[in-house]
Amino acid sequence: MTAPAAAEPTAADRRRWARYLVEERAEGLVYQKLAARRSGEEREILQSLADAEYRHEQHWLDLLGGEPAKLPRAGIRSTLLGWMAGRFGSIFVLALAQTAEARSPYDSEHYATAAMRADEKVHYEVVRGLAARGRRRLSGSFRAAVFGANDGLVSNLALVLGIGATGVAPSFVLFSGIAGLLAGALSMGAGEFVSVRSQRELLAATEANDDVAHAAGDLDIDENELALVYRARGVDPEEALARSRRIIAAAQEGVRRTSSGTAGARATDHEIVGSDWTAALSSFFLFSAGAIVPVLPWIFGLQGFVAIVVALALVGTALLATGAMVGILSGGPPLRRALRQLAIGFGAAAITYALGLGFGVGAV
Repeated sequence: MTAPAAAEPTAADRRRWARYLVEERAEGLVYQKLAARRSGEEREILQSLADAEYRHEQHWLDLLGGEPAKLPRAGIRSTLLGWMAGRFGSIFVLALAQTAEARSPYDSEHYATAAMRADEKVHYEVVRGLAARGRRRLSGSFRAAVFGANDGLVSNLALVLGIGATGVAPSFVLFSGIAGLLAGALSMGAGEFVSVRSQRELLAATEANDDVAHAAGDLDIDENELALVYRARGVDPEEALARSRRIIAAAQEGVRRTSSGTAGARATDHEIVGSDWTAALSSFFLFSAGAIVPVLPWIFGLQGFVAIVVALALVGTALLATGAMVGILSGGPPLRRALRQLAIGFGAAAITYALGLGFGVGAV
């Protein structure tokens, strides 16, 4: 049932409905593609999300009186998500989808139904739950990857710039960079092995949000997705359905229910980190991959100021990329994380470069 309109819809209203239509269609396609790359319960959850988006799509089609002759293009974010979902189907797509679901336009759209507004809040929780699963699976290896690659980039950049600033021969800078690569990679691998062996569990960086329960009264009992929230948190399907029915019944009777039955789900927030050997080897190779970047100019025969500028450009690009990746996976702003990584890396390099100039034996 559509919400009653206060006045005859305008051309601007119809353009807005058409934009909602293409966005719902694009989001449904994203979940459809993700479901095709999953199996078991995650496939069912993602398919249910796709079905819900198609129901929302039908709402706008009904208001428009059928498929318009001309539709606007989907936004860049939705287009990018669709492209990534069809090719990767990874945690990156879920993390981006979580951010997109958090910005629902229906809260201020009087042509959207209360059930649709409730659905959008549920979808955010479901996607966040699925993304949290992926983050927990990645927590150990991702930590090793980020720490290893960034330590390699920053420490070896600082080393070669500090050595290079003293005015020594390019061959000595190259040797120092290779030595720093091997020493750092071995140190990182050993450190990760000891760390993971001594502490096998990490507290997942997710916290259950019970705001969905407040909107439960607006959900359709026959077609609600509230059960998907609990399934995404690790509750079995039967129990998830029972909990959602209790919350919806209470909400429709005017009873405020909060944090119903979530203690058991929260107990699953502690996950095994992973293999100590996997973390150690990952750190070794990823540190090496990061540490080789600032040495590349000297490997290819560059020297002096030109080599330093090229090294800064290469490492700066890599730091921006890894920082943005951390932002996407953690649900934070990618640009801010990227600039933070760049500032840290270049700050360390500037200090050692200044130190090298102070102890220099000649001009660079």
